[in-house]
Amino acid sequence: MKEKKARIIEKVKEADHISEEEKPLILQKIEEWREEEEAVDDVMNRLETLWIKVEPFFAELGLV
Repeated sequence: MKEKKARIIEKVKEADHISEEEKPLILQKIEEWREEEEAVDDVMNRLETLWIKVEPFFAELGLV
């Protein structure tokens, strides 16, 4: 996925049909999306870790 984002960034930088004024705005938005995705990944990892800890309790109660 990181490779795809890097290619997109390069394509935006090289694009002739995107104005030089718009390129920084587009690149900034891509960077914001990357940060949001990292935050979501972090939350998912934390939830998965929590689930690993509590899953046996739910299984014992027959809820899994």
